[in-house]
Amino acid sequence: MARRKALQALYQWQMSGDNLADIREQFSHSQADMHKADPDYFIELVEEVPKALSLLDGLITPHIDRTIEQVDPVERAVLRLGAYELRYRLEIPHRVVINEWVELSKLFGADQSHKFINGVLDKVSKQARKSERNA
Repeated sequence: MARRKALQALYQWQMSGDNLADIREQFSHSQADMHKADPDYFIELVEEVPKALSLLDGLITPHIDRTIEQVDPVERAVLRLGAYELRYRLEIPHRVVINEWVELSKLFGADQSHKFINGVLDKVSKQARKSERNA
């Protein structure tokens, strides 16, 4: 649930340009099902992904056929969040990371966007998780 809420919050940030702290507070206090989410993980994702945008976009862009700004906003948020987990949350197996974001792209993304997400995050994982994938 933390991933889902973080996706929604980052999508809102990308689309509105509103202050992230305000968006985080809005989600923390006004979402009826937020109690089901891990609040610390939600906050980590919403705060740390924007701080690491250059690095994350650098992991993603070699594997897409357009600029990151041209990627659908939902897909862009999913890719950034997935790349963050692949790069910084090494305790989560890469297959779990990819599967979680593919499932969320099925829920929120365009038809067939999950295939794009799967392909890109798999390539990112080969770079970000070389030792795990080679084991």
